[in-house]
Amino acid sequence: MERLWLRARAPFAAYRAMQAGVYRPSAPTMPPSAAFGLVLNCAGIEMRDPEPTPTTRIRRDVPRLRIAIGAVSPTETATLYQQLHSYPVGASGQEHKARTHGAKYWIAPARRELVVDLDVMIGVEAEAALCERVRRGLRGELADARYGLPFAGDNNLLFDRIEALDTPVVARWYTPLAPGDRPRRGSCRLTIGIDREDSSRTTSQLFAPIEEACAFPPDEAWTWTPWAP
Repeated sequence: MERLWLRARAPFAAYRAMQAGVYRPSAPTMPPSAAFGLVLNCAGIEMRDPEPTPTTRIRRDVPRLRIAIGAVSPTETATLYQQLHSYPVGASGQEHKARTHGAKYWIAPARRELVVDLDVMIGVEAEAALCERVRRGLRGELADARYGLPFAGDNNLLFDRIEALDTPVVARWYTPLAPGDRPRRGSCRLTIGIDREDSSRTTSQLFAPIEEACAFPPDEAWTWTPWAP
């Protein structure tokens, strides 16, 4: 296994769990599940199951990585107000259907959180060949076709810069909280593995940044994703 260090920066990001409702919060940093997708995207590795299904599944043979996430600088949280247009379930709003002439006729207000000034270190522990493929992908040396651009949690939000470093910069690394641990400032729940067919099988963990920033992540900061081998 080899270690790869990536630094990713974006002016805006959003990492939301599967949710509904008027207020839709975001995690304050990139979760391991999103870091996993970003690494595979940079490596040009398709993670979608080719079998046609109503819900796009993750392939069962994707590489399994150990990921560590560190905040290089603190982020801020902003909110965005939106009107969501949809087709309702059931008979709600049927009286508006004729007036929209086939367009979506159910409008619901929602407020979504955005992470401002994302600057994170991503530690990756994987096979040496995969780490080298990520480096080549960032240099634009991969000839393989790949799906889409790497984005910061929402496909409207793009990274300013993703770079591979020889050594990580100083960061406050996120480590999991175990049952019985004392509360820690900045604690949040981060997703580790996503199951799009059954959200009850999506895995997550309560994390918090360490108090003192350091260059290399502590051992407990490393997390298997999308699932342990």
